[in-house]
Amino acid sequence: MSGLAIAIPADLLAVALLAYGIYFRRYHRRDLLLAYVALNIGVLAVTAMLADSGAGAGLGLGLFGILSIIRLRSDSITQEEVAYYFVALAMGLVNGLHPGPVWLAPVLSLLLVAVMYTVDHPRLISRSHRQKVVLDRAYPQVSEIRPVLEQLLGAEVKYFVVLDLDLVTDTTVVDVRYRSRTKVSRAARPAPVHQFAA
Repeated sequence: MSGLAIAIPADLLAVALLAYGIYFRRYHRRDLLLAYVALNIGVLAVTAMLADSGAGAGLGLGLFGILSIIRLRSDSITQEEVAYYFVALAMGLVNGLHPGPVWLAPVLSLLLVAVMYTVDHPRLISRSHRQKVVLDRAYPQVSEIRPVLEQLLGAEVKYFVVLDLDLVTDTTVVDVRYRSRTKVSRAARPAPVHQFAA
């Protein structure tokens, strides 16, 4: 059996596990689920054709790089979703090129899925969060902001940066990374970007 005949079902299984089994169950975005599957299958098909033609894999990789940049600039997605995006892309490339022994591409695909399952597991860093906070007062002195944020969020502030200080509307916009004092389930966690008033 040829390497491609093994790589195609392995890729379909891997992207199903990644998109449906891991990503969708954790983030519940149907549009990106479809994007990951379509990207993976498209990359697999074109890479498999280029690998057996005189065009070379370099041209294919360059084209996919351009397409990925266009896609990432066309919509606002989180860094977690970018990670899934590139893993779906990498799996399509690996299985389309199917280098080395016939078992290598399937093993690499399943390894990528296992890494994403582990690294993005809700229990790994369940108490660490990031928020965009809008305070309903202007704070020209940065030293005054940390206690306000800790009281507002009920958490230990690890790092923050002032994004905007508006003395006319009397507001301060802060990007804050904090650690909650108690474990919070993924369902109860705030969205990655949210606004609060102090």
